[in-house]
Amino acid sequence: MKVSPQAQIHNRYLILFDIFLTIASVVGAFALRLDVNFYSYLKAVYWMVGISLVVKLSIYYFFGLYRRLWAYASINELLLIVMAVTAASIAFSAIMMTLLVTRLLTFPRMVLLIDWLLSLTGVGGFRFSLRLISETRSANAKPQARKAGKVLVIGAGDAGALVVREMQRNPQLGLHPIGYLDDDPAKLKHQIHGVPVIGKLTDLGRALNSRPVSEVIIAIPSTDGKIIRMVTDICRLKGVPFRTMPGLYELLGGKVSVNRLREVDITDLLRREPAQIQNELIGAALTGKRILVTGAGGSIGREICRQIARWGPQMLILLGHGENSIFEALLELQENFPALPIQPVIADIRDVPRLTSIFNSFHPQVVFHTAAHKHVPLMESNIEEAISNNVIGTRNVCQAATAADTERLVLISTDKAVRPANVMGATKRIAEMIVLETAHRTGRAFSVVRFGNVLGSRGSVVPLFKRQIAHGGPITITHPDMKRYFMTIPEAVYLVLQASAMGQGGEVFLLNMGQQVRILDLAEDLIRLSGLEPGKDIEIVFTGIRPGEKLSEDLWEEGTEYQKTTHPDIFRVEAEESNIPAGLSRTVDELNHLSLEGETSAIISLLDETIPEGSVRSNPPLELNSLV
Repeated sequence: MKVSPQAQIHNRYLILFDIFLTIASVVGAFALRLDVNFYSYLKAVYWMVGISLVVKLSIYYFFGLYRRLWAYASINELLLIVMAVTAASIAFSAIMMTLLVTRLLTFPRMVLLIDWLLSLTGVGGFRFSLRLISETRSANAKPQARKAGKVLVIGAGDAGALVVREMQRNPQLGLHPIGYLDDDPAKLKHQIHGVPVIGKLTDLGRALNSRPVSEVIIAIPSTDGKIIRMVTDICRLKGVPFRTMPGLYELLGGKVSVNRLREVDITDLLRREPAQIQNELIGAALTGKRILVTGAGGSIGREICRQIARWGPQMLILLGHGENSIFEALLELQENFPALPIQPVIADIRDVPRLTSIFNSFHPQVVFHTAAHKHVPLMESNIEEAISNNVIGTRNVCQAATAADTERLVLISTDKAVRPANVMGATKRIAEMIVLETAHRTGRAFSVVRFGNVLGSRGSVVPLFKRQIAHGGPITITHPDMKRYFMTIPEAVYLVLQASAMGQGGEVFLLNMGQQVRILDLAEDLIRLSGLEPGKDIEIVFTGIRPGEKLSEDLWEEGTEYQKTTHPDIFRVEAEESNIPAGLSRTVDELNHLSLEGETSAIISLLDETIPEGSVRSNPPLELNSLV
């Protein structure tokens, strides 16, 4: 909301008004006390005016009444005014009662109560009149550049009300709310900010037929993908544009406003209803701590940094090998969290001396290890790199963290580490073993968090499909029945932070990924969200399932028992926590030696021998004809 110059009253004018008001309140209190001879109490009036000016103005300043922009006044400011005026009146009354008891002054006690009421009315009334002036000017302002479009808001909760309020305050947006749809029966046929709740969500089609709606805005951050899919399908059928507010996990630490509205994307269609938030546990693990994130420039690493930043760590260390990605992450975090001490570090986790120096310099208390090579087909062609980065790099991080007395370390792992049929999955499984072995040996709170695919990460299926759609197709999929687990990046990271706070040492945590999604359905949804039709505007081509590739993924071995935790979307697998092969250190040394010698066949054999149910060598190398 743009504040008019007339509504921006400088602090010195507020002080001058409060001086006048303070004098008027004292004099008015005596005048309203009708049974008092006013002139016989002039001495008391003078004393009360002088003391009131000193006491009240000082307390008003202490409570910050001169440091607020009152054109934005809200309920919080109203409470602040009540507290400030009451505190000032109590202090003022205490002094005056002392003078009365000691007989230095004589005055009726009722004057003190009347003075409090007059002060409260005057101080609060004047400041909120500034808000009223600003609101009136905004409401009467003419929309700029274009005629206001009629907007139907889905959701009449806090988010919907804030979005409507933002439209009303900013006519230049060209958005005019005409109604809400909400399933809460208590809100039906009522008004919020003067806008009526005209029906339930199921009434959307009827509302679009009966009203001249130019846009639909979905303002339910906590809803799941089914609701969003229903709304977008109806809007697409009726030819009405639609936008949405980011999901709850995306809004963590942010502000809800019209500026946060965006086009509906695939993450919204697959969004699940947010689980319970256990902020106390996360806050205890992160607040005031020195935290280091490896791979901080990647999709997962950067989102971890975003969500960590809101918990007020003592320092956040961004460690990454790519200077451009770290630079971009640094700029974003500095813009959103200017007071947060951030230390960008360009380093390779395979460089032991450099890694040791970093840990010795910063002594991080918490480490999130996200740095890894993750592309399955590429690692089949670069086996040595998969070993040196995913395996040896993880050992280096664990050793450096142990030497620097790091309290807590979390490895971000993948569902492809379960019964691995490819090199990438096998190296991540060895990395899990390294972290668990370190936890058992040192007693530190080192743990593993394992989950499936995240939507929108760099190199994942969604950006690839979007690129293929932008080029006019075709979209390439290996098999029509191919299924994968999917989760949005913010949701996955939130659960990672939640699981990390639970870790006591040596746990493997699994995230509830919901139901597996057909890749074909995902592709068709993306095509429709692009305003096109599958099979008509964009072809889908099946390239054939690749050797060693699974039609569906697993988060744990068949028959493995898992336990529930205090969070409904986080599970713990105990069997794998104790399934660490003897001589793991010698195996890792041998893998390192073989990678330096380029003995890829021997590496694959050793991986299968080390990992239960590993089947890398039984599958020929994956071809690069399709990256999905």
